[in-house]
Amino acid sequence: MGMSVGKSDGGEPEVMVEMNTTPLIDVMLVLLIMFIITIPIQLHSVNMNMPPPSNVKPLVEPEVVKIDIDEQNQVYWNGVAVADNAELEAKMVAAAAKADQPEIHLRPNKSARYERVAYVMAAAQRLGLVKMGILGHEQFL
Repeated sequence: MGMSVGKSDGGEPEVMVEMNTTPLIDVMLVLLIMFIITIPIQLHSVNMNMPPPSNVKPLVEPEVVKIDIDEQNQVYWNGVAVADNAELEAKMVAAAAKADQPEIHLRPNKSARYERVAYVMAAAQRLGLVKMGILGHEQFL
């Protein structure tokens, strides 16, 4: 039973330069197992409370008001030009007063000023219109 320390040619024994990696591998395996155990199980689904599906069509189709803004920042209410802001706000107040509010479809032109579009959206929100959507966004891409 003997231990090899290096060459035995009568000189000094050589120093072993290899590192023992067994303890390092053992520590890494223990850490890996600890991480696997302590990581919570991830759910691959999102729980949502959705209403049950209904095949019943609505009794009344929603009213749609189309507000267009052209290149010269002229506002149109269902295709009819609006003279000024007071007339636009009067129409919005009348629409907001209805029991079943209409849907507002805002379609600004690509060349319309942002201030005009923002004014129309802010006026609709301020006057109580809650169903609003912006159409024609593909022209901005």
